[in-house]
Parts: sequence; C-alpha cells; structure tokens
Amino acid sequence: MLGDLLNDFATYFELGGYVMPPLVLATVVLWFAIGYRFAALKRGNVRSVRRIIQKHPDGFGREPRGVIEKAIEQGISIGRSAHGDLRRLLDDAFWPIEREVSRFHKLIMTIVAVAPLMGLLGTVVGMIETFDSLGDMSLFAQSGGIAGGISQALFTTQMGLAVAIPGLIVGGLLERRAAVIRLELAQVKDILCARAQQGSPV
Repeated sequence: MLGDLLNDFATYFELGGYVMPPLVLATVVLWFAIGYRFAALKRGNVRSVRRIIQKHPDGFGREPRGVIEKAIEQGISIGRSAHGDLRRLLDDAFWPIEREVSRFHKLIMTIVAVAPLMGLLGTVVGMIETFDSLGDMSLFAQSGGIAGGISQALFTTQMGLAVAIPGLIVGGLLERRAAVIRLELAQVKDILCARAQQGSPV
C-alpha cells in the first residue's frame, strides 16, 4: 500500500517536470509555517482579557497556557515592580510577543502568491513541449510527446493551485486570529495601566 503510494507520488513528481521540486518544497515550507503560527497563536483562555485579569489579579501561580496568559502574567509582574512609565515598559516587554504573533505571515502570503505562478510556468513549459512535438511531428517522443507536454501543463497547474488555495484560506484565518490577539495585547496594556493609576485591582 505504502509502496504504491510512493510510486504514484514519484510518477506525479516526474510528470510535473522541473517545476515540481520547487512546488513540493514550497508546500513543505508553507505547512511548516502554518503549523508554527497555529501553535504560536494559542490564546490560552476563553474569557475576555478583563475577566482574566479580574480573576487572576496577582498572576496565575502556574505556567501560562497561551499567548494572552503569558502577556498578562508578564504585565502583572512588571506592574508590581515598575518605576517610571508603565506603558513604555509594557510596550518593550510585549514587543517579542507581538513579533512572535506576526512571525511567518509574510512568508505564507508570499508562497500563496508565488505557487500559482510557478504552476503557470510549468503550464507554459508543458505547452512549449506540446507545440515542439507538433512541429517535429514526434507524437510519441521519448519525453512523452504531446501527451507528456499536456500532462506536465496540467499537473503543475493543479499543484500550484493545490498549494495556494488551502494556504490562502488557512493563512487568512490565522491572520484574523493574530489580529484579535494583537488587539487583546493592547487591551492588556490599557487595563494594567489604568489599574496602576487607580492603585486598585480592575
């Protein structure tokens, strides 16, 4: 069963021509980046930011379970020992978290944009091979002739779209989640700064 699957993949890979290896590499990199973002965007708590801080005004007393809990724990710790501009201190402390939330977004969107173009390149190469076969009247050449050229054209187009469409959908969903987390990080700063000014729990 596994052997047949590997043979099918090898045939598919071969029919796609020299455009197929970069497309396969792009697929691997894309799904690695998506998996990384999915793990990095784990929120850690279903409650609103205000409710979390109300429930845990002195911290969690355990390892934070997600990016929001990590930011709140870090912010509360900074608020206890802060001397000076708390907002600036929170901005500096949250910068690595915000950078982590945005990591690989541009890479995902670049691969999503480039994959169909690579598929189109394979299509053009396949059609050139087809017309060369027609011009030479070599319908059954060693390289596949007309059938080989059309196969290459269709396989690379299919692969390019198969990479781009799921990447576009999943990447868009992850970026929406990242936007919500960035907004919540700003809320954490606002709430902790207001709490420090009032001198009492929110």
